[in-house]
Amino acid sequence: MKSLSPTIRTASSCAAAALRTGTTYHTIVVEGLKIFYREAGPKDGPVLLLLHGYPSSSRMFEPLLTHLSERYRLIAPDYPGFGYSDAPPADEFDYTFAHLAQIVDAFTQALGLRKYTLYLQDYGGPIGFRLALAHPERVTALII
Repeated sequence: MKSLSPTIRTASSCAAAALRTGTTYHTIVVEGLKIFYREAGPKDGPVLLLLHGYPSSSRMFEPLLTHLSERYRLIAPDYPGFGYSDAPPADEFDYTFAHLAQIVDAFTQALGLRKYTLYLQDYGGPIGFRLALAHPERVTALII
């Protein structure tokens, strides 16, 4: 009988997985906020911008980073207030979809992303649709 016990990933097993997939972890300052993101795949590959849901973070994309990194450049940011990105107090930061989309747009520009496929679900939908409406020339496809 197969065990149903959860798999426990230690720091060393996470580091080993990162080595296998080529996943790297970064922060970049966007509009005064540290934005954390995961990246995998060839720098010259087609870009998939992975926009996470709620309540989640870029961590939810680890399986995609593993399975698609040979062919695509995958970039998965944590929005402000999520994951490892800065979380300013709500009285100092407007946590609206419009503002989060503005931050993600500035993030894509800071990384020099000129063309990308948007992977959207849950919270990523209203953020990604705003990106697509603001810059349709950048969006090569939508995965919803």
